[in-house]
Amino acid sequence: MDLSEMQKRVYQNKVNKGFNITNVPMEFCYLYGEVAEAYDAYLKEKEDLGEELADIAIYLLGLSEILGFDLKEQIENKMVKNEKRVYKKVNGVNIKIEGEN
Repeated sequence: MDLSEMQKRVYQNKVNKGFNITNVPMEFCYLYGEVAEAYDAYLKEKEDLGEELADIAIYLLGLSEILGFDLKEQIENKMVKNEKRVYKKVNGVNIKIEGEN
């Protein structure tokens, strides 16, 4: 199954289970909560870190479908953009010096 199909499947599961599909700010909050759970699992070296990372992806896929973005297409486009960027280290931090924003 490719990412676009997963996105539609995640959304349909939300519909089937009666989860939120209209309150976008709430979805961002849920996504933030999942990131926090994954970070906590990382810090505590929990075995379910992979599952927490999957939750992040699932929420992101659902939010993308709610907003009408094909996340697979967006990721592919952004990867091309990132690959064209040129960076220079300044005080140990990469600073973009060339490429699209």
